[in-house]
Amino acid sequence: MSETTGTNAVMPNRSKPMQAPDARPKPRQFTAEDYAGRISRALEQAAGEGLAGLVIAPGPDLQYFSGYVPTAITERPTLLVLTPARPAAMLVPVLERPDAEEAPGATNIELVTFSDGQDPYAIASKLFDPRGAYAVSDSCWSMHILGLQRAMPDSRYRSLTEASPMLRAVKGPDELARLVAAAASADACLPKIRQVRFAGRKESEVSHDLADLLMANGHSQVDFTIVASGPNGANPHHLASERVIQQGDMVVLDYGGLMEGYGSDTTRTVHVGEPTDEERQVHETVLRAQQAAFEAVRPGVPCEEIDRAGRKVIAEAGYGEYFIHRIGHGIGMTTHEPPYMVEGEKRPIVPGMAFSIEPGIYLPGRFGVRIEDIVVATETGGQRLNNTPHEMQLVS
Repeated sequence: MSETTGTNAVMPNRSKPMQAPDARPKPRQFTAEDYAGRISRALEQAAGEGLAGLVIAPGPDLQYFSGYVPTAITERPTLLVLTPARPAAMLVPVLERPDAEEAPGATNIELVTFSDGQDPYAIASKLFDPRGAYAVSDSCWSMHILGLQRAMPDSRYRSLTEASPMLRAVKGPDELARLVAAAASADACLPKIRQVRFAGRKESEVSHDLADLLMANGHSQVDFTIVASGPNGANPHHLASERVIQQGDMVVLDYGGLMEGYGSDTTRTVHVGEPTDEERQVHETVLRAQQAAFEAVRPGVPCEEIDRAGRKVIAEAGYGEYFIHRIGHGIGMTTHEPPYMVEGEKRPIVPGMAFSIEPGIYLPGRFGVRIEDIVVATETGGQRLNNTPHEMQLVS
């Protein structure tokens, strides 16, 4: 998905699936040992950052470390506390303990419960160094952080992304297998969507077609299906609207979601009928920029160099002011996560990192072009997970 903020969530229309689900084998399920290894590595990183530990709230972080997904996120706190001084412990409401016990990583985690009427933060404080500094999941509600501060006035807290941004950045083999499967599922949508009629139909109709295809191809969740035609393509995160797609429109298709808990995200730009010479030139410039950025991927290279490599191509073609976002973002259990391929990010690329490369040119009031692949860093360079044609595809 393009690199400004926001998403275009489209609920899939499941009443008319456009393609039968394929029969890909399911990836191996994560085990208690997998979760224990993640906790151990996280504590090593936290110690390197001078932290006393981590506070993990419901969301992708909690799922990553325990496999636990609460049935609801409410005012009752659920907090996994990771410190080197004691075994992992998770504060849970007593009424939700049975669900927490079923989590695949729960065998390595002590469950500490509280009942309504008790002060959960006072109970949680027994799991902490009361003077320690902790990294807290970005998804943690402020009321829970403030509650911990009331119980432990000398404790300190930092955003987990700020304090330990590479926590989930390097994927293991089973995580990469899920990303490969999600990308293949998204790729399978493109030839099908090219067969539908574009001209004379609303963007929202094509958007729903894409959502149907993602679900039919094995996705469990559709997060966004951007269909940005003509002048709307100059808005990187345009919400699919009631605009009727016209003959001669450039159309940006950016879509993705979750499959087996891991994300897909790909963009291709198609054209309704024959494009003009200028439209071909802009598309070719973005294509060359995407290739240049991909070729820059190798271990040890600062993340910002990927952005620089693609941006240089666009700037030299005279379109620099129209490339208005960073060139990429990490992907895993969420669509946007570290590492970010952006100027100023000097952390080096490490094998196992997965991220998008998605340069774009956006000409206000006219059209836009974006080409996006998910790429995994290997020991020798990069490997694309998306393998649909990059060249401009024509639709009717």
